[in-house]
Amino acid sequence: MLSPVTNPSASSGEFCSSPGAIEQVRYGCSLGALASVIAIPGAIPITHCGPGCATKQFHALSGINGYQGGEFHVPSSNLGNQEVIFGGADRLDELIDSTLKVMEADLFVVQTGCIPGLVGDDVGSVVRRYQKRGVPIVVAETSGYRGNNFTGHETVIRAIIDQFVGDDKVDKQPGLVNVWSLLPYQNPFWRGDLTEIRRILEGIGLEVNILFGPASRGVSEWRAIPRAQFNLVLSPWLGLSTATHLQEKFDQPLLHEPTIPIGAKATSAFLRRVVEFAGLDRARAEAFIAKEEQEHYIYLRDFACFYAGQTSQYQLPSQAIVISESAYNLSVASFLVEQLGLHPGPFVITENPPNEFRERIQQQYRALADHVGAEALFEQDGHRIHELVRARDYTGQLPIVFGSTWEAALADQIGAPLVEIGYPCTDEVVLSRAYVGYRGALQLIERTYTTVVRASTMA
Repeated sequence: MLSPVTNPSASSGEFCSSPGAIEQVRYGCSLGALASVIAIPGAIPITHCGPGCATKQFHALSGINGYQGGEFHVPSSNLGNQEVIFGGADRLDELIDSTLKVMEADLFVVQTGCIPGLVGDDVGSVVRRYQKRGVPIVVAETSGYRGNNFTGHETVIRAIIDQFVGDDKVDKQPGLVNVWSLLPYQNPFWRGDLTEIRRILEGIGLEVNILFGPASRGVSEWRAIPRAQFNLVLSPWLGLSTATHLQEKFDQPLLHEPTIPIGAKATSAFLRRVVEFAGLDRARAEAFIAKEEQEHYIYLRDFACFYAGQTSQYQLPSQAIVISESAYNLSVASFLVEQLGLHPGPFVITENPPNEFRERIQQQYRALADHVGAEALFEQDGHRIHELVRARDYTGQLPIVFGSTWEAALADQIGAPLVEIGYPCTDEVVLSRAYVGYRGALQLIERTYTTVVRASTMA
C-alpha cells in the first residue's frame, strides 16, 4: 500500500505527485484476496509470500478500514533471500503440513505472493499432493503484480469452484440462488449489507447462498453452489465473470443487477425483477414488499418533517459528490439523486474496473437523471481525483462528499461535509451497519443528515 507524501510547500490537503505512482491508493494487491477467504466461515488462507505481506494486506483492509476486526489466523511461508535464489516449494510443503497439524478448517486456500510468482515455484504440484490425500485445499495464483484485490477475489473464487466444489452437475433446487456482490472487507459495510440482501431475498421466497460473512453458513453453501436455480450478480462488474463461468459449468442462468438497491423504490423494483426471473410466488413477494415499504415510509414521513422544517436552520446539501468503488458509487449516487433529489456529480470510480465493463457502467450513470447529465469518472490517483473535484464550479450549490478518509481535507477546501462510505475509512467504527435495501437506506439518511447537522452547528 502506498501512503500520501505531504508536500510542505503545498496548501493543506495537497500531495506530491510522482510519475507512475498512485497516490492515496484505495485497494490492496491481488494477495489482499486473503480477506475474501477469511470472510468465508470455516476457511483459512495459507499465504506463500514474503514476510509481512499477508499482515499488511489484512491490516489495511480490516484494521484501518472501519476497524472491522475479525479473526486473523493466516499461516505464511515468509519467504526470504534463500527462497528467492533456490525456490520456496519445499518451504510451502512444510508450512501446509504444519498448518494441518495445528489448525482446523473446512477449507484451506493457498495463495501466492510475488516471490513464488517471479521465481516460478510449482505451487500447484505441492497442493495437488494434499488434494490427493483428501485434504480440502485449493491453490490460487494471487501474486501482487497480477492485479488488485478485486481481481484477486475473482481468482480465489474461481479456484474454490473448480478445485473444491468440483465439476459434477446435480439437480437444481428451485428457489436457491447464489449471490455475488460486495467485496468483503474492502467495503466497510459488507457484513451488514450482505445480511440485509439475504434478508430481503428470503423475504420474497428464495433460499440464499450468500457465501461470505456472518450471514453465510460457510463452506456448506459453497458445496451447494451447483444446486442453485440461478446466480445473481449484484454489482456493476465484480462477480460477473464468476457467474458466467458457473453458467457454462453448471448450466445455471444468470441475472445481472448492476445497481445494488438502496431505498424502497429501488429495492422493491429489484425484488420484483428477481421474482419475475425466478418464477416465484408473486402474492407472497408482494405481501413482503408492502410490509417493508409501509415501515420504510413511516420513518421517511417523520424525516420529511425535519427536512421541511429545518432548511433555514441547517445548510442542507443540494449536490452530491461520490468518490468510491463502482458498486457503492452507483448505488449511493442513484439513491441520492433519484430518491433524495440531490444534484449529481462529480461521481468518481476508484477501483480501476476492467475496460470491457466501463461503457456498461457509464450507461448506468447516463440513465440516472439523464436530464442533468450524470457521468462517471474513472480515476485511481488521489491527487488527480481531488483536482477533478476542485475544478468544478459549486456556485449556488451546497455540496456534500461521499468518499473516504482521503477526502477529509478536500471536503474542507470546498466547504462540504463528508460521509465516509469507502476505503480507507479510518474515522468510522463499523460493526453490522448496512446501507442497502429498505433498512440500510434509513441508516444512510441518518448518517448523512447527522453529518450535515453536526457540520452546521460547528460552523
